[in-house]
Amino acid sequence: MDHYGLIGHPVSHSFSQRYFTEKFEREGIHARYDLYDLPDCSALTALIADRPELRGLNVTIPHKQAVLPLLQGLDETARTVGAVNTISIRDGALTGHNTDVEGFRAMLEPLLDGERPRALVLGSGGASRAVAFVLRSLGIKFRIVSRDRDRGDLTYDLVDPIVLKVCPLIINTTPLGQHPLIDVAPRLPYEALTPKHLLIDLVYNPERTLFLKLGNERGAHTCNGLAMLHAQAEAAWRIWNS
Repeated sequence: MDHYGLIGHPVSHSFSQRYFTEKFEREGIHARYDLYDLPDCSALTALIADRPELRGLNVTIPHKQAVLPLLQGLDETARTVGAVNTISIRDGALTGHNTDVEGFRAMLEPLLDGERPRALVLGSGGASRAVAFVLRSLGIKFRIVSRDRDRGDLTYDLVDPIVLKVCPLIINTTPLGQHPLIDVAPRLPYEALTPKHLLIDLVYNPERTLFLKLGNERGAHTCNGLAMLHAQAEAAWRIWNS
């Protein structure tokens, strides 16, 4: 039986195992999918050695960039983005891919309805890199907001009501608000939001994060990351079976 799984820390919040387990049962696929909580990304080498039946892995926070030195190759998209969320395993060799790009594009384009609004991308990690890649490809101007001035265009203390007025599309790529720490949200002047804003949270557990709730209270349109999870998972499955 072929094995697949997810590495990250933590991973208990993830719906990936449920998604693939249901897919395998529904489609009669003789395979299994497990969660591997790896506080240190370097443990991936031992994991691969201990489980020769592994054929592919998904990668989540905080390892999407840290995993790069442990791989034997990268596809063109992962190399350009500089982050990996999918690993294919062939004869012990690990190749990195980025299906977050395909997943986010599939979720975003229907929401835009042909519009190209300026955007704020909250966070500067691996998921943020995939989001930025898609925004560039669609011709959408954006600013990255980070706690670290060296990793973004703005820090959170610089995001004022004027910035939000100029940037009606706001995308949260951080884990803030993710189960079980559901009572937190990125630090923004939420009172400046309007029905003209679209808030996208890559977090999907809980279904409606505090970030999205605060947006709803001001009349903003909101969307969580579940559609992105499904689209990137199917893209990963195609890679593993190509």
